[in-house]
Amino acid sequence: MKKIDKEHIHMEMTVGEVAARSGVAVSAIHFYEAKGLIFSRRNAGNQRRYARDVLRRVAVIKVAQRAGIPLASIAAALASLPQGRAPGTHDWARLSAGWRAELDLRIAKMTQLRDQLDQCIGCGCLSIEHCGLRNPGDQLSEQGAGPRLLESP
Repeated sequence: MKKIDKEHIHMEMTVGEVAARSGVAVSAIHFYEAKGLIFSRRNAGNQRRYARDVLRRVAVIKVAQRAGIPLASIAAALASLPQGRAPGTHDWARLSAGWRAELDLRIAKMTQLRDQLDQCIGCGCLSIEHCGLRNPGDQLSEQGAGPRLLESP
């Protein structure tokens, strides 16, 4: 079993080390930094160095992305966290509670889409524009371009 060097644990990490530890590509680490989701400092050789708390931030980003949270929402949430420490249990509870309503709305829209997906096909016309069942007289065109039925409550 490999002995853990306690001095190395507290050192800053290179982008390659962050990528290896987080399971995220180096390009993704650079992208997250460019978007202001994570931060680094430059050493005397102008190389990026990351504090260890960046690993937790990357984990939060990846979990949020897997849940379908848009990057803008993730960025806003991470901006509310203090710099220089890893997000903890209370931070995660606050972030995830803030995303719950967004996810619930998305789930409701997807459920509505699933439930309405085959309704127009049944009439045989295959045209929302001319469908007398879903959009008689093309009334929805007055509300603008794009799908309208899925956006109604």
